[in-house]
Amino acid sequence: MPQPVIAIFDIGKTNKKLFLFDESYTIVFEKSTQFIETVDEDGDPCENLESLRQWVFDSLHEALQKKAFAIKAINFSTYGASFVLINDKGETIAPLYNYLKPLSEEIKNKFYSTYGGEKTFSFQTASPVLSNLNSGMQLYRIKQQKPELFQQIRYALHLPQYLSYLLSGKPYSDLTSIGCHTNLWNFQKNEYHEWVEAEGVLQKLAPIVPADQVVASTLPVTNLHVGIGLHDSSAALIPYLLNFQEPFVLISTGTWCISLNPFNHTPLTPHELECDCLCYLQYRGKPVKASRLFSGHDHDKQVKRIAAHFHNDPAYCNSIAYNAETIRQLKPAPASENLKNFIQLSPFEQRSLSDFKTFEEAYHQLILDLVTQQYFSTQLVVKGTEVKRIFVDGGFSKNSVFMNLLASVFSEKEVFAASMAQATAVGTALAIHPAWNSKPMPTDIIELKYYAVTHDITL
Repeated sequence: MPQPVIAIFDIGKTNKKLFLFDESYTIVFEKSTQFIETVDEDGDPCENLESLRQWVFDSLHEALQKKAFAIKAINFSTYGASFVLINDKGETIAPLYNYLKPLSEEIKNKFYSTYGGEKTFSFQTASPVLSNLNSGMQLYRIKQQKPELFQQIRYALHLPQYLSYLLSGKPYSDLTSIGCHTNLWNFQKNEYHEWVEAEGVLQKLAPIVPADQVVASTLPVTNLHVGIGLHDSSAALIPYLLNFQEPFVLISTGTWCISLNPFNHTPLTPHELECDCLCYLQYRGKPVKASRLFSGHDHDKQVKRIAAHFHNDPAYCNSIAYNAETIRQLKPAPASENLKNFIQLSPFEQRSLSDFKTFEEAYHQLILDLVTQQYFSTQLVVKGTEVKRIFVDGGFSKNSVFMNLLASVFSEKEVFAASMAQATAVGTALAIHPAWNSKPMPTDIIELKYYAVTHDITL
């Protein structure tokens, strides 16, 4: 008998992956690829949509040929803030514009002055002003600059829903993509913001359906279910929401370190928005308050500086173990009265490397500075809630210096390094668990390592 499996496409900006999971959520097959970017009509880099479409069909065809597996369902998670524009024939009619594409000040000013100003609008939509990273602004820009293209749009589908559409022929919208700093959703009213209808964008958006809904596939395979697709940050949160009932915060670490609190339902304050907080919608439609730091980027940049100073390889930092004695000789960066500046500017960047005797000492100071920033960033979404546990996944969860220091600054919380192979893909599969899996929902797929407080650090 072939083994029942689910196929998950996990599409990042750089790596495109396909996984097959068995009913115990073990990876039984995987493949990945990368594409060379193409450019849009303005010469700005963008995803090669045709290459992506072809790879999805080719890799799925390969997986379906494997006699050992019976694919019961398919689902998708992708990076956010990216629309695919299709006409009434289902054909793509524009490039997949990059969310880093510049947005003119003229268009930005016209939009915000029409709809209440940046502060009021950001408060309503829980979206800091992020240019095209607010994906709704991509549609507004097209209406202003390319009215003929705007007229041709039948549906603007966020990328996960476009990939689902390719295999189901059904156009849908999903709240995890809509509720991700898009400028589209009014979090106070729990509906689309008024501008979406006023500008004629609403009629370009497909019907919203629940994230756990499945539809039939157009492929010639019996009983093959297709999920609606999910925004990747929301997908990565799903295993934690299903496994832990007590209030927690998840710090998802990578280039960005994002503190996600699904148990904080208070509206964003102007101060929180100023400090780069936002709200997501999780897969069941509830808001998740989040704060962001550029820590992974800052870490890599400063490690190169340390390595050059001490004539060493940057990779040497990976072998440095936590040393409590070294930490006792160092001082945290004093928090600035301007919390926004303190969170956005790396304190270590201002430090002179001649103050440190060794690579190890400088590296401990770097991590202490990053953890100090992390404390204040995470506190923005923790304060006033019942959170007792902090889970850390991603790159920093494997860094003993970071984890020990985080446990020390959050001495009143339980701090855990969480590890799970391919959390985003697992969450995407869990979202439609009943549609393909005959076993109960798993409760043991997240491995936790507890970090005790080594000594108090007062910030």
